[in-house]
Amino acid sequence: MPIERRTTTNKMNKSLFSTLRSFVRSPDSTNDAGAPAYQLSPEAALAQLACTGCLSQTFYATAETQLDRVLQLARQVDTDFLARTALYSRQVAHMKDMPALLCAVLASRNLDRLNDVFPQVINNARLLRNFVQAIRSGVTGRKSLGSAPRRLVRQWLDLADDETLLAATIGNDPSLADVIKIVHPRPRCPRREAFYAWIIGKPHDPALLPDIVQEFEAWKADRTRPLPRVPFRLLTAQPLTTEQWTEIARHANWTTTRMNLNTFARHGVLKNTEVVNVLAKRLSDAALVRKAKVFPYQLLAAFLNVSNDIPQVLSLALQDALEVATEQVPALQGNVFVAIDISGSMQSPVTGEQQGRSSKVRCLDVAALIGAAIVRKNPLATIIPFHEVATQASLNPRDSVLTNARMLANLPSGGTDCSAPLRWINQMNASPSLVIIVSDNESWCHVHNRQSTPVMREWSKIKARQPDAKLVCMDLAPNTTTQAPDRADILNIGGFSDEVFTLVKNFADSNSDPDHWLQRINQQVLRATLRIA
Repeated sequence: MPIERRTTTNKMNKSLFSTLRSFVRSPDSTNDAGAPAYQLSPEAALAQLACTGCLSQTFYATAETQLDRVLQLARQVDTDFLARTALYSRQVAHMKDMPALLCAVLASRNLDRLNDVFPQVINNARLLRNFVQAIRSGVTGRKSLGSAPRRLVRQWLDLADDETLLAATIGNDPSLADVIKIVHPRPRCPRREAFYAWIIGKPHDPALLPDIVQEFEAWKADRTRPLPRVPFRLLTAQPLTTEQWTEIARHANWTTTRMNLNTFARHGVLKNTEVVNVLAKRLSDAALVRKAKVFPYQLLAAFLNVSNDIPQVLSLALQDALEVATEQVPALQGNVFVAIDISGSMQSPVTGEQQGRSSKVRCLDVAALIGAAIVRKNPLATIIPFHEVATQASLNPRDSVLTNARMLANLPSGGTDCSAPLRWINQMNASPSLVIIVSDNESWCHVHNRQSTPVMREWSKIKARQPDAKLVCMDLAPNTTTQAPDRADILNIGGFSDEVFTLVKNFADSNSDPDHWLQRINQQVLRATLRIA
């Protein structure tokens, strides 16, 4: 009786799974949730913190932990990259605290590089105060400014016009008066000498003060005079009538309008229908929205924070502005899947816990907003909300971004398993061209072994079925590890500015290496002239 020959099926499966095992390297770290993870390179980790770090308490990390990580990573990278990261963090990611901290580190490491980037990074009064505070704290290696940083601060003060310098008097820890006392600027003319004296409370000749300061002082002495054209917060620190509040609202810039709708309502401004229409037109003006460089989540915050007595036309204007703010979302080619983390840790404020002033906008809200924005420009994209398990969300691409974002954000949550959406894709036997995971990256569920992360095990199965597939892990929290290491088919990126959409598009369309983010940082031009905003 002939012996039955075995088929080669088992051999093929063994070969396949052997290939998959070799395709996935073992994790070399653990994340803040204690689960296996891959350590980002010092450059990638610093970029991640520079574009997402809030130096405030987050779900998994304290402010002190974040600060320690930044300082440690800053010591590991070369000063050119450190300088370019500071530039990128400020000019592209529009961060405020982190760029000043990185400049303070440069003040201890390389004064030439500090000279190169200081003009573009420290381009407003808040950044200037943050820079001085970071150095004086001693955490960056020195407690005094020293001659070179002091010279740069003096130069900033010298080049600032009168309106900018007056606006800079708002804010403390340190105040502008403190900064002036520290650096002892040399006034370039009698008017600036009188202005410095006025700021620090020293005797001066009022007749020598800039016209805008004289106008402000005259109004404080006689409140019946017309309102001076001075920064909003200088006026609101004074007692004002409804008529005066109305005049402020009429002349406010776009950002002041967006941030003070409730304030205007409390002071009776929004009872005037004409003024309400003026504000609504301003908020929805596409050119003004673009000029303000507003993050989509900031508009979401404005919408979530408006009180019930805000006229509906203003709420609609905020939604119109949000549509403009998300217009940088690209049209992506192929079969696109977007996984939105709705787990419990995503409930934390996107800018961290800050006593008495934590943002109402959660990481979850930003993730949902990103998913809704992508599906608006890519109506055939599949949206997969996930926590420990994943499901498909039925979104109407023609609904507003805000409507879809709120629907996603209101889904029930659970633990974090970043492999859940990939497992769902495998169960559906789908063949994606691009998968985008928007998360805080702290996956910890279903970790059965430490030979690889669950994300990489599931991604390997997708790659076996669809070799050209690409994965983007978009991280909204300040982390230094990932569930999928950077490779030609995997991009790790942090942040929530429009730049992330550009990077995703470039990565999806490119056949080059995965270092697109670091390449964008390294393209920053170090030398520039000082411009004060």
